[in-house]
Amino acid sequence: MSVEHIEVIVEEPSMEAALRALLPRIIGGISFQVYPHKSKDELLQRLPRRLHGYAQWLPPDWRIVVVVDRDDDDCHELKAKLEKMAADARLITPTASGGQPYQVVNRLAIEELEAWYFGDWDAVKAAYPRLPGKIPARKGYRDPDAISGGTWEALERIMMKSRYFRTGLRKIELARDVAPNMQPARNTSPSFKAFSAAMAQMA
Repeated sequence: MSVEHIEVIVEEPSMEAALRALLPRIIGGISFQVYPHKSKDELLQRLPRRLHGYAQWLPPDWRIVVVVDRDDDDCHELKAKLEKMAADARLITPTASGGQPYQVVNRLAIEELEAWYFGDWDAVKAAYPRLPGKIPARKGYRDPDAISGGTWEALERIMMKSRYFRTGLRKIELARDVAPNMQPARNTSPSFKAFSAAMAQMA
């Protein structure tokens, strides 16, 4: 059965802004809606009740995608927590599907959304041309998902050195500037590749 609509649940407005620009390039003409929260804690607190609500009426050709930042959490434990919330609501994920059609896909941004920007540095530089072009070749930045010390903090430092965001990184503005330039196929972030592959599979 083809997917007609995707409900995307995210933890903050900057991810919403990024996905509104990115998703049409990944899923084509499939309709979607993005629902942001104020924080990761709020999303995790509200998600069980929301999933139980979806379970009462979700059409068979709709899918739910939950995207959260890993931050400092253990990757496997956080994914297991999300999978259990879906199972408790009697919604099927690909992990638990056994070949059946699934309803919920859980994906992590590792360690956070800004790693996806480092994974497509050409998109960042297109929005902010004073930035150095060789950041991805530097030690500590070659694997976007392994940048230490906080991904958004690292990006903020680079931006400020090039005289952008002098009063601090404005994440929604950044998402709106960078995401329209991003090309999913060239992104080197493993967590972005996993997210993009899951979305493309629905298309």
